Amino acid sequence: MKQLILSTFVTLASVAAIAAGKTIPAGSYAIDTAHSKIGFEVPHLVIATVEGRFTKFDGNITIDSKLEKSKANLNIDVASISTDNKDRDDHLKSPDFFDVAKHEKITFVSKKVVGTADDLKLIGDLTIKGKKKEVTLNVKYLGDVNDPFGNHKIAFSASTVINRQDFGLTWSKAVEAGPVVGDEITLSIKIEANKPVAKK
Repeated sequence: MKQLILSTFVTLASVAAIAAGKTIPAGSYAIDTAHSKIGFEVPHLVIATVEGRFTKFDGNITIDSKLEKSKANLNIDVASISTDNKDRDDHLKSPDFFDVAKHEKITFVSKKVVGTADDLKLIGDLTIKGKKKEVTLNVKYLGDVNDPFGNHKIAFSASTVINRQDFGLTWSKAVEAGPVVGDEITLSIKIEANKPVAKK
């Protein structure tokens, strides 16, 4: 029994050591928009939420051999917003919210990377409706693989919570329970990115 316990402990310790040593392959990657998703969730009438997404975006990720020197940028076409309700989407594109006619893009540009492959913080400037504010994305590295089409793929998930008032999205109406639209928006980002595999 003691040998079994000792063997199990050694195995778990080895697995933990391998996980702790996880690294992200260095290189420049383009976001694969066909296999990525940018979504959001916002409180509605206090008791529920509305979910939506942006369907058009692009960006790049550069992983440095020194992870803290890595960079990322993201450009989102605001007119591609979708909550599966045309009237609501049109309202979101109006001057009450994103004012798409004057502010076509949402952008994120990283400034700092903190942590390890297992626990990353990506700090950068988020610009919405012409207002720029520093935000921190909580990032999880999901792994890397070669696909059948000659690309090396990496994947990440990221999330953060922002206050829409900070970005000039101030429209609001009140009902008995509180505001129709809450202020805190949860952003959820799932990214696949690729670079061509070097030919031998």
